Amino acid sequence: MNRAHNASEADAAIKRVQDAGFENITADLIYGYPLLTDQKWNANIDKLLEFEIPHISAYSMTVEPQTALDHFIKKGKSPAMNESQSAAQFEILIDKLVNSGFEHYEISNFAKPDRYARHNSSYWKGDTYIGIGPSAHSFNGDNRSWNIANNALYIKGISEKTPVAEVEQLSFENKVNEYIMTSLRTMWGMDTAKIEEAFGSDTLKQLTNTIQPFISQGEVRLQDGHYYLTAKGKLIADHIASELFLEEED
Repeated sequence: MNRAHNASEADAAIKRVQDAGFENITADLIYGYPLLTDQKWNANIDKLLEFEIPHISAYSMTVEPQTALDHFIKKGKSPAMNESQSAAQFEILIDKLVNSGFEHYEISNFAKPDRYARHNSSYWKGDTYIGIGPSAHSFNGDNRSWNIANNALYIKGISEKTPVAEVEQLSFENKVNEYIMTSLRTMWGMDTAKIEEAFGSDTLKQLTNTIQPFISQGEVRLQDGHYYLTAKGKLIADHIASELFLEEED
């Protein structure tokens, strides 16, 4: 995969962190990339489980333009991405981690009970947060801002009490769509009471109608006033969310 490190170096890094006394550790896995067989994928998961860390994130490989993998595929030096392979390996991942005591609390994230990522969980739940440092993002419920990336300019702005940040004012549709996208990906689901309170009964009625086909197809379920993705729905989470999005008014 043309990474700056190899598997043995990653293993050694986890061991060093554990030896230093850290217990709240997370590690990332990538699946669905060319040449990753199901056998190798199972072995990768088993290897990570041996470390007994409390949190694992796993992402399906995407090919970004002008990357090494993009070049290899275009030159025929690597097979093209296979969506069926990626879906199958995602299902393997869920089965192995859930059976090992992990909770699948967000599409790409698994944790032992009560060991969820705090910052990311706040983001997925739509909570407000403050970002400190270069490139850090903040959200106050109405707009999102992000600090300048340049370290020197960031420090200069702070010292002169004129911090440099860009601000995006979120439209009503932006707020609804972000809540749909983030909440539906989690085990806490999309809360109909919260939608009605925050966005109004008309918005809830529209979403109730739009989501019905996905319920009929077994991709979404409604329980105790919350919409949840089923195992089938998790495979097409982004598609479902995009179909529920409100259209921006001109």
